[in-house]
Amino acid sequence: MSYHLLNMIFHAVVSVIFLKVCKLFLDNRSSMIAALLFAVHPIHTEAVTGVVGRAELLSSIFFLAAFLSYTKSKGPDNTIAWTPIALTVFLVAVATLCKEQGITVVGICCVYEVFIAQGYTLPLLCSTAGQFLRGKGSIPFSMLQTLIKLIVLMFSTLLLVVIRVQVIQSQLPVFTRFDNPAAVSPTPTRQLTFNYLLPVNAWLLLNPSELCCDWTMGTIPLIESFLDIRNLATFAFFCFLGALGIFSLRYPGDSSKTVLMALCLMALPFIPASNLFFPVGFVVAERVLYVPSMGFCILVAHGWQKILNKSVFKKLSWVCLSMVLLTHALKTLHRNWDWESEYTLFMSALKVNKNNAKLWNNVGHALENEKNFERALKYFLQATHVQPDDIGAHMNVGRTYKNLNRTREAEESYMMAKSLMPQIIPGKKYAARIAPNHLNVYINLANLIRANESRLEEADQLYRQAISMRPDFKQAYISRGELLLKMNKPLKAKEAYLKALELDRNNADLWYNLAIVYIELKEPNEALRNFNHALELNPKHKLALFNSAILMQESGEVKLRPEARKRLLNYVNEEPQDANGYFNLGMLAMDDKKDTEAEIWMKKAIKLQADFRSALFNLALLYSQTAKELKALPILEELLRYYPDHIKGLILKGDILMNQKKDILGAKKCFEKILEMDPSNVQGKHNLCVVYFEEKDLLKAEKCLVETLALAPHEEYIQRHLSIVRDKISSSGFVEQPVFPADKTSGEEGDKLPAENIKEIRSESRPTQIMKTIESKSKKQLAKNADKETPQKTTKDIKEIEKKRVAALKRLEEIERILNGE
Repeated sequence: MSYHLLNMIFHAVVSVIFLKVCKLFLDNRSSMIAALLFAVHPIHTEAVTGVVGRAELLSSIFFLAAFLSYTKSKGPDNTIAWTPIALTVFLVAVATLCKEQGITVVGICCVYEVFIAQGYTLPLLCSTAGQFLRGKGSIPFSMLQTLIKLIVLMFSTLLLVVIRVQVIQSQLPVFTRFDNPAAVSPTPTRQLTFNYLLPVNAWLLLNPSELCCDWTMGTIPLIESFLDIRNLATFAFFCFLGALGIFSLRYPGDSSKTVLMALCLMALPFIPASNLFFPVGFVVAERVLYVPSMGFCILVAHGWQKILNKSVFKKLSWVCLSMVLLTHALKTLHRNWDWESEYTLFMSALKVNKNNAKLWNNVGHALENEKNFERALKYFLQATHVQPDDIGAHMNVGRTYKNLNRTREAEESYMMAKSLMPQIIPGKKYAARIAPNHLNVYINLANLIRANESRLEEADQLYRQAISMRPDFKQAYISRGELLLKMNKPLKAKEAYLKALELDRNNADLWYNLAIVYIELKEPNEALRNFNHALELNPKHKLALFNSAILMQESGEVKLRPEARKRLLNYVNEEPQDANGYFNLGMLAMDDKKDTEAEIWMKKAIKLQADFRSALFNLALLYSQTAKELKALPILEELLRYYPDHIKGLILKGDILMNQKKDILGAKKCFEKILEMDPSNVQGKHNLCVVYFEEKDLLKAEKCLVETLALAPHEEYIQRHLSIVRDKISSSGFVEQPVFPADKTSGEEGDKLPAENIKEIRSESRPTQIMKTIESKSKKQLAKNADKETPQKTTKDIKEIEKKRVAALKRLEEIERILNGE
C-alpha cells in the first residue's frame, strides 16, 4: 500500500510540474484542463500502480524540471544564462539514469530554443541558412547564441549516450521472438508492423477503453502484406501527423507553436520505444506513453480552447469535456482495481486479448503461487494451445505436473519443451539466440528424472548438455554438483562447485555446498573453512551456522565450543521453531558439564517437538547422571511411548527401576523386551542375568551368563561374573556340572553401545555408564557374598581380587571418558 501511495504522490508532483509547462503555451484555463486530463488519464495506471512504473515517474519529474530550467536560459539583454543550462544538463543526466527516455528532453529543448524562444519558422530558417551558404549575409548574433546552446546540449547528450552504453557494457538485452515478434520478422513485415504500432499507441491515448498489461506475443498479429486493411490506419495516422507538423513549422503564431511543442512531447519521448534504433522487448507498453500523453493532453486542451472560442459550440464543448474527464476518471478508478493482484490483473487482460500465451501463463503463475495447481494447469495448457511453440509454456506445464506428482506427464512436457530448443549453429552462442531462462528446461528435466536411481547418468548428461550450450550457466553446475554427491562422486562434485565459484565467488550457498562436499571427502578442516567463508558473505546463512556448529561440536576440540555455541545461538535466533538448534545447544552444555543449562535447552527442544527422540533420551540420561533418576523415569516413559523399540531407553529405564526403585520385576520386563527385539543384544542379556541373580535364581543366572558369554566371548566382566555365580552355587551346596569352562581366556573389559545417528553418537553412547552402574552393583554384591562365603581365601588372594576389581573400575571410567569426548 505504501508503495502505491508513494507512486501516487510522484504522479501528483508530475501533474503540478506539467501544469507549469502548459502555462508556457496555453492560457490558465486550458492549462488546468490539460493538467487535469493528464492526472486522470487511464493510460497512466500501469505507471502509477505497476511495480516498474517508479522509474517512469521519477524520470518524468526530472524530465519536466530540466525543460523548465532550460526555458530560463535566456538572460537579460539576450545573453546566455549558463546556470540554468548547467542545471538542465544535470537534470537530464538524472532523468536518463532513471529511464532512457529522459535523454529526449534535449531534443525538446532544441525545438523550443529554435522555434519558440527565437521565433523561427521552417521557411525563415531555411531562408537564413540559404543566404549564409550563398555568402549573401552573416549569421545573426541571436542565431549564434542559439548554436552555442545547441552545441552544449548536443555534446552533453553524446556524453550521456556514451556513459549509458558503458553501463550496459555495449550489449543489448536478449529478447525472444515471443517478446517482440516483428523484431525478428523479414522485410516488409517488420516495417509494416512497426509503423502500424504508432496508430495503435495513438488510439490508446485517444480511446483508453481496452487496456492490457501485456501486449507481447500474438496480441497484435503481424502485418505481412501491403493489402492488409490495417495499413489504412497507418496511412491515416501519418497524414494527420504530417498535416499538424506542416502547420506548426510553416506558420507563425501562438497556435502553431503550441501544436509544435505538443507534437514534440508526443513524438520525441516515444522514440526509444519505437524500435527505430534498436528492438525493444515489447510490442506495446502503456507505461512508455506516460510522457507522450503530456503532448496529447496539451493538444486536446488547445483544440478544446479553439472550439470554445466559437460561441456556437461553447456549451457543447463544456459538455464533451466534462464527459471525457468523468469517463476517464471512472475508467482509472476501475483500472486500479484490476491492479489489485496478479490474478485480477491478468484476468482483466484476458478479457481484452485471448491470443497472448503470456497472459495465460501469468494467470497460471498467480494460481500456482496460491498452491492451486489444478486450476493453474488449465491455464498453462491453454497457453500451449494458443502458442504451441512457446518453450516457457511447456516448462510451466511440466512443473505443474511435477507439483501434482504426475511425473510421467511432467517428463513428457519437459521433453516437448526441449524439442523446441533451437538446433546447434556453429559459431553462435545459445544465449544470443534464446532466452537464458529457457535453458532451465534441461535443469528441470534432470531434476525430475534423477529421483529415479537408475537414471542418474541420464540426468548428469542433461546437466552437461546445458553447460555445453552455456558455459557460464551457474545453476547447471550447482545442480550437477548435487547430483554427483548423490552418485557418490564427491571429487567430481567438488569440480562442479569450484567451476560455479569461478562464475560467482560471492554466492554463500556455493561455499556452503562445497563445504558439504568436503564433509563427504572426510576433510572436516576444509569443510569448516568453507562454512566460514559462506558466513563471511552471509552471516545469517542458517544452514552454514547450524552445520558448522555441529562440525565444531563433533571435532572434540574444546577451544571450538564457544564459537559453536555462538553459532547455534544465532541459528535459533533465525530459526526459533527448529528444535534441533536447542538440542545441540543442550549437547554442548552437557559437554561443558553445565547440567542446568543443558536441561533448559533440552526442555525447549522437547516443547517444540514432543517426540524428539534424541532430546528425550539425553534429557533422561542427564537426569540419571546428576542423581535425578526419578525425574528421568517420566521422560523415559514418554520416549518409549513414541518409540517402544528404543533399546537404550529400555536399558536406562531398567537400570533405574532395579537400582533406584528396587522394582526387579519392572526391570526384568524392560530387559526381556530388549531381547525380544534383539536376542543378540549383549547389554540387555547381561542385565537380565543380573536380574536373575537379584532374584536368587543362581542356576538361571549361570545359564544366562553362559549364553551371554557365547555372544561376547572376549568380555572379561561377563567371564568374571560367571565365575562369581559359580562360586556362589558351589558355596551354597549345589551339585552342578559347570556348563562353561571356567578358565576361558577373557578379553578386554568394557562395553560399547553402537551409535544410531550422528546426533546421538556421543549422547547415546553414554549408556556405557548405565552398564557400569549395573555391573558395579551386581559385581559389588557378588564379590561381597563370595568373600563372606569363602573365608578360606588367603590375604594375598583377596588383595589380588581387589586389585583386579579396582583396575576394572578404572578401565570402565576411562572408556566412559573416551565415549563422552572428554
